[in-house]
Amino acid sequence: MSAHCQVLGTSPGFGHAISHSHRRTKRRFDPNIQHKRYWVPSLGRHVRLTVSARGIKTIDKLGIEVVVARIHARGEKV
Repeated sequence: MSAHCQVLGTSPGFGHAISHSHRRTKRRFDPNIQHKRYWVPSLGRHVRLTVSARGIKTIDKLGIEVVVARIHARGEKV
């Protein structure tokens, strides 16, 4: 899952690219995915997350401890 946010679960959206002549072709709207490394004091190590830009803002707001706890509660490995 390359274009998938581990924090928010954001995945690609699909739609049409519409040309000037109004021809529709399929296209993919990818989220802004970044690879970030965070220090998690409770685990005593760094974790590398695949997060969207909005997911980074969520981590800044809630804290990495809360976000990692939510990821573990979903059953995902960190």
